[in-house]
Formats: sequence, C-alpha cells, structure tokens
Amino acid sequence: MESTEDKTHATRPVETPTSNAPPKDLDAVTPSSSDRSIAEREGDAQESQNANGEKNDGDHVPSGAPPATAAQGDEPPARSKLKIALIMFSLAVAVLLVALDITIVTTALPTISEEFKSASGYTWVGSAYLIAQSAATPIWGKVSDIFGRKPILLLTNAIFFVGSLLAGVSVNINMLIAARAVQGIGGGGLITLVNIAISDLFSVRDRGMYFGIIGGVWALASSLGPVVGGLFTQKVSWRWCFYINLPFDGLAFLIILFFLDIHTPRTPLRQGLKAVDWLGSLTMVCGVIMLLLGLEFGGITHPWDSAIVLCLIIFGAVVIGIFFLVEWRVAPYPLMPLELFSKRSNLAALGVCFFHSFVFISGNYFLPLYFQAVLGATPILSGVYLLPQALALSFLSMITGITIKKTGIYLPLIWFGMFMMTLGFGLLIDLGVNSSWAKIIIYQIIVGIGVGPNFQAPLIALQSLVPKRDIATATATFGFTRNLGSAISVVVGSVVFQNEMKKKQSQLVAVLGPQTAASFGGGAAGANVGLIQSLPENEKFAARSAFSSSLSTMWILYVAFAAVGLGVSLMIGKNVLDKTHEETKTGLDEEKKKRLERDAERAERRKKRSSKASLPIDTEAQASGAATPDVAEAKETKA
Repeated sequence: MESTEDKTHATRPVETPTSNAPPKDLDAVTPSSSDRSIAEREGDAQESQNANGEKNDGDHVPSGAPPATAAQGDEPPARSKLKIALIMFSLAVAVLLVALDITIVTTALPTISEEFKSASGYTWVGSAYLIAQSAATPIWGKVSDIFGRKPILLLTNAIFFVGSLLAGVSVNINMLIAARAVQGIGGGGLITLVNIAISDLFSVRDRGMYFGIIGGVWALASSLGPVVGGLFTQKVSWRWCFYINLPFDGLAFLIILFFLDIHTPRTPLRQGLKAVDWLGSLTMVCGVIMLLLGLEFGGITHPWDSAIVLCLIIFGAVVIGIFFLVEWRVAPYPLMPLELFSKRSNLAALGVCFFHSFVFISGNYFLPLYFQAVLGATPILSGVYLLPQALALSFLSMITGITIKKTGIYLPLIWFGMFMMTLGFGLLIDLGVNSSWAKIIIYQIIVGIGVGPNFQAPLIALQSLVPKRDIATATATFGFTRNLGSAISVVVGSVVFQNEMKKKQSQLVAVLGPQTAASFGGGAAGANVGLIQSLPENEKFAARSAFSSSLSTMWILYVAFAAVGLGVSLMIGKNVLDKTHEETKTGLDEEKKKRLERDAERAERRKKRSSKASLPIDTEAQASGAATPDVAEAKETKA
C-alpha cells in the first residue's frame, strides 16, 4: 500500500481566482498571502481525503478548490463521431509510418549495401533512425507545452516527410544515413505528440481505448515492416520503403491541419524559443547519443573494453547525470520536472514501461533470427511467421483499452500482462530444432497476450498519478523510457547470444571445420545465417542446434527481466480514473503558472519539513509514547 505522500502527489495545486485575461508577467499570477493560507488549508483537507483512499488524479479538481480559471476550466469543444474518427485515423497513420520505418529496412539492407558499395554503412541505416528518435523524444513534449500541440505535431510531421523524401532520393550511403536521422527526429516527435494529443482530447478514463488502438497499430506495423520492405525490394525498389510514407504522411498532415481542434496559443516565436530548456535539451541529446553510440559500437565495431566504447558509455552516463542537475537547479521550464521521479508509483509505472519494452523488442528482433537460422525461413517469411504474435498483441492492446474505458480498471490488466509476458517468454526457451508449428504458434500467441496490455496501460497509470500540468512531460518521459529500454535490450541480448555462440565454437569446429565454424562465431553469427542452408545435412543440423541452444539461453535473460517487471508493477498505486475532462491549455502564460505552482509546492514541502524538524523535544517524546518529566512526576504523585 502506498504511503500518504505517494497518494497525494497527483493533487492539482489550488489556483488563485484570476481574470480571464492571461497574465502579463509572473507577478500577475502570484497569489496573495491570504489566498495562500486558504490554499494551504484546502490542500491539507485534500491530503486528508487522499489518506483515506479517495480518488485523486490529474483530471480531478478538489471539491474545495476555487472555480476553475480560464486556463484550465474551459469546456472542451464538442466533436462529432466523424470528426473524432478522422482525427484518430490521422494519428494512427502517423504512428503506423513511424513504427513501419523501424523494421521496414531490415530486409532491404543487403540490397542497399550492395547498391552503394558500402559494408560499413549497413547497420547505420537502421541505427541512425533509432538513435535520433530516442534523443529527440524527451524534447518535443515541453516544446508543445510552449507553442501548442497542433503546430508542433504538424512540424514533426513535416520533418518526417522531408526525411522520407531525402531517404528515397539518396545518392550515396552517407546521404541515406543523414536522411534516416532526420526521419528519426520527426518520428520521435510524432509518436510523442500523438499520445499527448490523445491526452488533450479525451478524459483519463476514455483515452485508454484510443491508446489501445494506437498500441495495436504500432505492434502490427512493427511486425509487418520486414514483409513490406522485402516485397518492395524484390518487386519494385528499396526506395519505395521511403516513398510509401509520402502520400500517407501528407494525408495525415492535411487531416490534422483542418480537423484537429485543440487549444493553440499565440506564443511569440522569440519569447517561446527563449523559454525552451536549451541547456537541458543539449545535455540530454548529447548524453543519449554518446550512450547509444557506445552500445552500438560495443562488440561490433570496437571491443567492449576499448577506450572509445568505454568513454562513450561513461561520458554519456555522466552527461545524462548533468541533464538531471540542470533540470533540478537551472531550467525554469524543465523538460522532465524532477517531481515526476519523486513518487514510488510514478517510478514503478516508468519501470514497467522500461522492462516491457526491453522484453517486447527481443521478440521482434530475435524470433526472426530463430526462424531464419533454425527453421530455414527467408527474411520475408520470417516476418510472416511473426503474425501470430503481432495479431494477438494488437487484439489484446485494443481489448485492454476498451476494458479500461468501460471499467476504469488498469492495475489488474498490467499485472496480467506482465505475468503472461513472463510465461510466454519462458515458453520460448523450449523452442528447438524440431519444434512443431503448433508449439511455435501457441507460444507466440501467449507472448502476444502478455505484451499487448502493457503498451499503453502503464501510461494511463502514470498520467492518472501526476498533476494535469505535467501530462505532456510525463508522456514524453514515458516515450523516452520505452525507446531507451528497446535500444539497450537489443545490445544486451546480442551480447548474450554472441557469447553463447563463442562457447560452442569447439563443437562447431569438430563438425564444420575451423573456417566454416568461424563464420558462426560471435558477432558474425547473425550476419551469416544464409550459409546454413548451403551446408550438408549433418553440418546444417550442428549449426542449427548451436543457434537454437544459444537463443534458448538468451531467452532466460528476458524471462528474468520480465519477472522483475512483474514485481515492479505491484508497486504502481491504485487510482480512480475520472470521466470528466477539461480542455488543456498551452502557451507561455500557462508555463509561467505551472512554474509558480511548482515553486509554491516546493516551498510548502520545505515548510513542512522544517516545522517537523523543529518540534519541541517533549512533543516528539509524546508522539513516540515516551514519558516526559511532567508525566513521570504525575505518575509518581498518583502512586
């Protein structure tokens, strides 16, 4: 059970009644001392209510609070079902394209590498997209708080469009890698802004269904990427892996432009740019890029103990630490308010997000390796073989969203998902050389059932447990955590797999000979799966057995991480999801109000800590049940 402190953190700070005109400066929204005392008493009353287990979420207004201001109290505009359907269609298309571009190039990479005569750029076509996406994700949430969701959503859409166009017309590998980085910057913003826009459009109770739809689209697109990429490469050209984005991205842009009716402030460009946390953005981007580059180089381009890998990882971690210092002491409008990490429930929701993405991505990444190396499937067929997991995952993601909307329950769904994911990946350990198709399909369905509920349910939990003012930054942090978990997962899983293949070198040498066995040693194993099919039957069986055994050992790692995620999920706090919704206001004036609210809350916490520390000795003794001198004397007299 959560402590009182954990359960009270989502209480919306009491606002001082103001006029409908936006404040012209910070002093315009500073509450008077009498108003502060009223707010403190109401905050204490609300804290008492929270301690008794009553609801408290980001959309709930305490009953004793003053009337809502224009900043947060306006009713959301009425939208027809057709308009909602159009908006959701455009957002789903944006997510589909972003997810598709993560995996669509995997089957096209050999052809791209051959055309550009570049073996070194083989991995960077995929890595540039993921690294840029991960680095950019945390920034877009706060930028949209300042300039509004719609302009930034359109901007990220345009960036993704330009990146796709440049990738399609690339004349060399360096241009393609740079274009993929541009795509990643836009893609990181799109997936973040889609989730934030849904949060602005719907109440915390209703948005679960729409998050479920988005999660299902993401999962299906990620799984179909290799199939679509392979078909384009074989039938048309690899360039259509990027050209296909242009008409659909353009359509999504137009629908968002004309139909997305959420609050858009008129923030002056110069003042808005001055308000952006540039120092925090710089340290975050640099830290993430260095960390992910170190993980990308390790064991492939350079040994893990090389100076360049160690320096990138260590200095990347140090710079990320500096980022949090900047957010704490320097940034007036931080990308990630540190209050977000001060509550156990918030950390638990982010922890579930990390472990879920860490385990989920391994299925999309390593199951195709099993299909190709052990079952002898082609790259395109390996994508088709993933469909049982993808379909089960998409179905459960949507069912989870509908269930949350109908019942308001999310914790049992999170627990169920983490348990089934642990079970499903545990069953993958059993996959071997002679596994039947019934077993392969059933195991994948169980994995999909486990993965599906936790694409968006932890985000609902996080959003319901933070103040409304922090919804956008919390959502961006959630997306960043997911990207980071995925990037680290692939590296860690690859290291375990490669080490297991190295251990089997002596067995492979005895059957295949030293030259052929070296093709399946360490980092070369995954790149040479095509050689297995050309081997004689006895050698083929030995190679397939080595791959199968190494992958089984690797799955044990992911089962352990899934089990840890299940344990972390038990620490997420329970909350009532409110059906009411208020239009979210953005802009620089709103950011100033949020800053004042945070400062007031920090001052209140410091005041409580100092008053608690200055309690008289006899008061502390009475509170602890110890006898004070006066009490002891009274007892002696009575005796």
